[in-house]
Amino acid sequence: MYKKQIMKAIDLFAGCGGMSLGFINAGFQISHAYDNWDASNACYRLNFNHGIKKIDLNDVDTAIKEINKYSFDIVIGGPPCQDFSHAGKRSEGKRADLTEAYAQIISGIKPQWFVMENVDRIVKSQAYSKAKGIFIEAGYGITELVLDASYCGVPQVRKRFFAIGKLGEKHNFLYFDFISKLSLSRQLTVKEYLGSKLNIEYYYRHPRNYSRRAIFSVNEPSPTIRGVNRPIPSGYLGHPNDPVKIDTSIRPLTTEERALIQTFPETFKFVGTKTDKEQIIGNAVPVNLAKFVAEVIINYQEKECMQKQQVMELVL
Repeated sequence: MYKKQIMKAIDLFAGCGGMSLGFINAGFQISHAYDNWDASNACYRLNFNHGIKKIDLNDVDTAIKEINKYSFDIVIGGPPCQDFSHAGKRSEGKRADLTEAYAQIISGIKPQWFVMENVDRIVKSQAYSKAKGIFIEAGYGITELVLDASYCGVPQVRKRFFAIGKLGEKHNFLYFDFISKLSLSRQLTVKEYLGSKLNIEYYYRHPRNYSRRAIFSVNEPSPTIRGVNRPIPSGYLGHPNDPVKIDTSIRPLTTEERALIQTFPETFKFVGTKTDKEQIIGNAVPVNLAKFVAEVIINYQEKECMQKQQVMELVL
């Protein structure tokens, strides 16, 4: 009889733990986590029983020695993405090196699985091109896809790239599993997810530039929750695409509301300065997006294990 196995994970660039919590909610066990930012590490420690250690993951050899102290089936993580350029630019900053370092760590410890999360434009970067080459040379089949979090149980339009690798597999081995799961989902609005927890109809989200609207309805998914949460400027006159005109009833989302839209539970604790909290929340992988990915992986793994068990029983 098939016995369900609990997969163990290592979380790199863990932040406050959005990816960790999503994988835990899907049935994984986190063996250990790593990040280099004291503020997010303090938050992580408040919310999880397993450990997190401050480490510079650019130091690949040290990271490999440290991670190999633990038992794991999968390594998950999202190297910092701030330095990846927008379309039309070619410059990549020093943080882009962490993408290659992540690949070197994977190559050095050879987990059965890995998951790498990042912004969708990473696919055009030199850093990911190098990382992908390292993954392939190490023997991984890779499934690459961009997921919109609003179709994955998150009330937020947030497009993120995922590279999911498994040793010895063919490329795109998980593609149709994702397509099948997405076919059963639909876009989630803020009101559908939060209900009466958010007692407003419209709210302000500061745009990257004033060619974009800034007022949003709770009857649509939120725009991407970023690492800053600015107040309404006194001179804001509105945008043609704003659903309503600015008035005193419209305000920015609070820190706590932003965390809920990132699908952290109300019980999740955030510590530090307001600036740190806003960045920690904005940098996080939405919990339910991580869970969505984790469920595809665990279902694939269980199906594969059951098939192997059935073959063994036939042979015996």
